[in-house]
Amino acid sequence: MKLIVGLGNPGARYEHTKHNIGFRVIDTIYDKIKSENQNWQPTTKRATSVCQSLVMQAAWKDLPVTLAKPMTYMNNSGVAVAALVNRLDLLYTDVCIIYDDIHLDVGVIRIRQKGSDGGQKGMKSIIYHLDSNEFPRLRIGIGEPVGNLTDYVLSTFTEDEKVLIDQSVDRAVEAVETFITKGVLTTMNQFNSRQ
Repeated sequence: MKLIVGLGNPGARYEHTKHNIGFRVIDTIYDKIKSENQNWQPTTKRATSVCQSLVMQAAWKDLPVTLAKPMTYMNNSGVAVAALVNRLDLLYTDVCIIYDDIHLDVGVIRIRQKGSDGGQKGMKSIIYHLDSNEFPRLRIGIGEPVGNLTDYVLSTFTEDEKVLIDQSVDRAVEAVETFITKGVLTTMNQFNSRQ
């Protein structure tokens, strides 16, 4: 079983913001699984009752996967992620967290096996609640902040940026599929040099 978690904030107010790129990747994966499996019905309804997250369970490429979007708001993501990891009884190596990164140019994606939070508060919360930074993560660049950091991450993408972000979401979905089927090292080799 692999757990794929996209970070973001719940609610229509935040839906299209830079900070919600993790949610967008999860939704795109969900749609891809549905399109590839016409008869598939999710075994868990999209409900906040599962570890304070919207959770969808499925088989992707004949492998079990759980997709999750924490509903705890970004800065408390670790509460939901730790609960999911414990409930599913997973190794940290079977978890992949998807989130926005201001230290990468818009549209650039990077996969790492482990690492620091890089100043991202959702990741800081996850590292704290798991008491470990040794879990895979997929970062999607949203560019350096212009002005106030909070205002920047809660803003929407420009029209030019949307083109790059659409491409990066597609690459992120491919990267997650590779992570599920071939592991994090192969995913890093295939996608970290590909932009």
